[in-house]
Amino acid sequence: MSTATEHRPHADHAHRHAPGCGHVAIPHEDHVDYVHDDHLHRVHGDHVDECVKSGHAVHEGHDHQHGQDCGHVAVPHGDHVDYVHDGHRHSEHDGHWDDH
Repeated sequence: MSTATEHRPHADHAHRHAPGCGHVAIPHEDHVDYVHDDHLHRVHGDHVDECVKSGHAVHEGHDHQHGQDCGHVAVPHGDHVDYVHDGHRHSEHDGHWDDH
């Protein structure tokens, strides 16, 4: 179900993400993502990375339909919206939900 997180450093990022930094913090697997300008950052050593998964991970058996008022946090992410659900993010894709 899960795929590896790519190592994509976000160049020239002076802001330090941490609890209380002003950006929405989302627990994600073994780290925390911070929502910043419609993408997600994760702290990695002395810099931040774009939190991007490699590959395509379908969330099998997911009958819940995410959307406005579904009860899960909606996070703008590039050209779509992710929904925070059980420590990961779901994104609608070709009639199913992917794990991000």
